Amino acid sequence: MTKSKPIRHVLLDIEGTTCPVTFVSEVLFPYARRQLMPFLREHQNEARVQRLLAEINTAWQNDPAMEGATRRAMATGSPPVSPDPLEPIGEYLDWLIQTDRKITPLKDLQGMIWEEGYQRGQLVAPLFAEVPEVLRQWHGQGIQLAIYSSGSVQAQKLLYSHTKIGDLSHLFSHWFDTRTGPKNQPASYETIALALQAKPEEVLFVSDAVAELEAASQAGMAVVFSQRAGNPQQDPQGYEKVDDLRLLKL
Repeated sequence: MTKSKPIRHVLLDIEGTTCPVTFVSEVLFPYARRQLMPFLREHQNEARVQRLLAEINTAWQNDPAMEGATRRAMATGSPPVSPDPLEPIGEYLDWLIQTDRKITPLKDLQGMIWEEGYQRGQLVAPLFAEVPEVLRQWHGQGIQLAIYSSGSVQAQKLLYSHTKIGDLSHLFSHWFDTRTGPKNQPASYETIALALQAKPEEVLFVSDAVAELEAASQAGMAVVFSQRAGNPQQDPQGYEKVDDLRLLKL
């Protein structure tokens, strides 16, 4: 890991870096999909849910992938095939999930659903074996820890608050999601460095996605590729790689 200044901040991805990808793909997303309609029916009169439903409806209206007739049926909330006004928007949300379309109100809604799951003990986050030890070690050294994930900040905090060994969220000083900007754009990492009050070269970013490492590197950050078993991407394409965070000497 080439660095011109001592690393003062470690910026971590979650999926494939500190937590197995299978927890997200095989546990969190299916849970949110199963609980989507029950959650909407139970909480539809709450202001926070109504606000998200309005945002989702707007996204639906403006989605070029949806045909005009379908958008109009969704907007009325009363398609002839179902008397339930939540069914059309539920179908759109399910389509977004199936096609892996990420929009902010859907992420926020998933976060609310996951919160209930964590609180009920139905969801518990697994971390890679060495992660808790390393996080505590870095925190004890005075290194500031931050998360940058495509999942919402709420979802990030929930995951680290409900791990198999307890609440680790207090070890992190900053949380960033795609409201900061796309993870494959250098400007996003420049914004993060400003928020951390750090020079980019004082920040180490660890991720399992080469495109993200390229963007962070262009912004001036030190970067390392997370090469974990089960990750979709295994080729570091020339970047330094680790399969255990203990191998990083800061």
